[in-house]
Amino acid sequence: MSEIQSCFQRYEKKYMLTPEQYRAMLLGMAFTMRPDKHPRYTIGNVYYDTADYALIRASLEKPMYKEKLRVRSYGVPGDDGLAFVELKKKFDGVVYKRRVTTTAAQAADWLRGGRPPKESQISREIDWFLRFYHPAPAVYIAYDREAYAGVDNSELRITFDTALRWRDVDVDLRNGGGCKPILRDDQILMEIKIPGAAPLWLARLLSENRIVSTSFSKYGAYYRQAVLTTYHLDDYKKEARSIA
Repeated sequence: MSEIQSCFQRYEKKYMLTPEQYRAMLLGMAFTMRPDKHPRYTIGNVYYDTADYALIRASLEKPMYKEKLRVRSYGVPGDDGLAFVELKKKFDGVVYKRRVTTTAAQAADWLRGGRPPKESQISREIDWFLRFYHPAPAVYIAYDREAYAGVDNSELRITFDTALRWRDVDVDLRNGGGCKPILRDDQILMEIKIPGAAPLWLARLLSENRIVSTSFSKYGAYYRQAVLTTYHLDDYKKEARSIA
């Protein structure tokens, strides 16, 4: 576990593609990008938030600085399966990610009020976050990912996510099914992750295919789709009862 990267600093850009744009990207990057060591996999995330969704509400206002806490796994883990407790921060367009590697059972226990699996600077930062916000599991979000890394620059990564889905009951990495879709079947979320400026070939490829960046949050999409809709419906029902 000690060889797994625990700190990241990079720019991340997101793009919503059509199937035609996705195929154009694959063709255009055929000689500059190669499939990752693990090219296809499923990612599961549990996002933590306050009871009134303070973290995601603040994030959607697009502040200069924002932060969030999530637990991530690759596939559906058992109790002893690998999990990453991640504190993700964004300041002035740069993403900083700090994470602790542990098991799914230990992660759930720690974030429920237990002790961290190992004392470190990162675990202390996460403990501070927990004491300040008192968050709880808000939603499970999963998706299927296709990943590529640069031939000349391995820090350049391009990923394609499909079948984005959510579940806000039994919110645990170890419960994999029972999810509802976030995107349509013909929508593909592309993410470009790079420490600095994009190479010229990539900028041209995006321009030629009219692919423009978008502000998209998986957790934010769930919040708008499920939580805000429910709140508005409840308000409508209360107003209808008061009129009656």
